[in-house]
Amino acid sequence: MAAPVQPHLDEEEAGGEPSLRDTPEDISLDAAANTIAFHPSQDIIAAGDVDGDVYVYSFSCLEGGNKELWSSGHHLKSCREVSFSQDGHKLFTVSKDKCVHILNVEEGRLVTRFPKAHSSALNSLLLIDEHLFATGDDSGELKVWDLRKGTSIMETKQHEEYISDMALDGNKKLLLTTSGDGTLGVFNIRRRRFELLSEPQNGDLTAVSFVKRGRKVVCGSSEGTLYLFNWGGLGAASDRFALKAESVDCLVPVTDSVVCTGSTDGVIRAVNILPNRVIGSVGQHVGEPVEQLAKCPTGPLLASCGHDQKVKFWDISSLSSVVVEDYRKRKKRSGQLKSLSGKALGSGEDFFAGLREEAAGPEEKEEDHSDDTDSD
Repeated sequence: MAAPVQPHLDEEEAGGEPSLRDTPEDISLDAAANTIAFHPSQDIIAAGDVDGDVYVYSFSCLEGGNKELWSSGHHLKSCREVSFSQDGHKLFTVSKDKCVHILNVEEGRLVTRFPKAHSSALNSLLLIDEHLFATGDDSGELKVWDLRKGTSIMETKQHEEYISDMALDGNKKLLLTTSGDGTLGVFNIRRRRFELLSEPQNGDLTAVSFVKRGRKVVCGSSEGTLYLFNWGGLGAASDRFALKAESVDCLVPVTDSVVCTGSTDGVIRAVNILPNRVIGSVGQHVGEPVEQLAKCPTGPLLASCGHDQKVKFWDISSLSSVVVEDYRKRKKRSGQLKSLSGKALGSGEDFFAGLREEAAGPEEKEEDHSDDTDSD
C-alpha cells in the first residue's frame, strides 16, 4: 500500500541557507534497486528494488533537497522495471511476481493491475504510446498490451532466453528486443508480427538503444562488448567494440553519438560511437555492479542504481560538447580512465586528448569504415 511521507523542515526553514551542489545527493534505499526512471517533466525519480518495493522521490541540487514522496509495496517479489507514462501521471511497474501494476504518480495509488500477465517472471517493460505498452519475460516471450481493451493484443515467443531490454524506432513501428540467447529481435507492432532474429552474438545481449539519428543500433553484452547494427541490416552486426569492462549490463544514449554504459565492475563509462572510443568515466558504484542508468529529461543529469543500495546522480554536461576526432592520437597508456565529472574516481589528466570542444560547431561526419573503429 502506498505510504505518503510527511514533509519535514529543511535547512532554509530552520534558519540556515542550504548549499547548492553540482548534483543531487545520493538516495539510500533499504535494498538494492534494479531499476530507475525519471519523470518526463518534473524533478522526480522512481526506483524499484529487489524486495518488490517502489519508491518515488523529488530531487534537488540543494543540500538536503531530496524528499521521498511515497512508496509502494504492492509487488510480492523483485520489481524489475519502472517507467513513467508520457504525460507523467502514471507509473508502470513489472515484477518477478509476473504482475504489471499501474500507479497514480501523485499519491502512489494502485490504479490498474494485470495479475499473471505472463507465465514466467517479467523482466522488461517499454511504453509505446498513451495506450500501448510491451512486456518481456524470463522465458523470452514478448507481449504488447492495449489499455483500451485491458488485455494483450500481440503475443510471441521467438527468443530462447530472457528478454533483457527493448527499444522502439522513431516511427513507433518496429520494436527491438535483446535477449540472453545473444540475439537481437525485430517485431512489427503495427502489423503485430515477428520480423527477424539476428545472428547470435557472444554472450547475453543485455541492452539496446538507437544512436546516429536512428541509423545505428547499439547493443550491450555480458562479455563487455558493444555490438553495432545498421538500421537496414539488423540480421548481422556491422561492427563490434570491446570495452575494457567485465560486462555491459545497461546503456543509455546521452547524445546522438555518445552512450553511457554500466558494468559489473561498478564503473559508468562514456563511450563514443563511430569512431569508437571510451571517452572516460562518468562515475562509479565502488565495487558494486551497476543495474540501470537513466538520463534526466529536464537537465544534464545521469542517474544510476547499483547493488550498494544507492541511487546516484552524475553531471554529464561536458558530454554534450565533446566530439571525438577520427584520428587516434598515440599517447601513453596509464591504465586509468579519464574522469569526466568531479565525482568520478581517477585522474582528470589528458581529458581533452583526442577530443575537441565544439560548443556550436558543425555536425560530426559519420564514419562507418572499419579502420576508424576498435573492432576485433
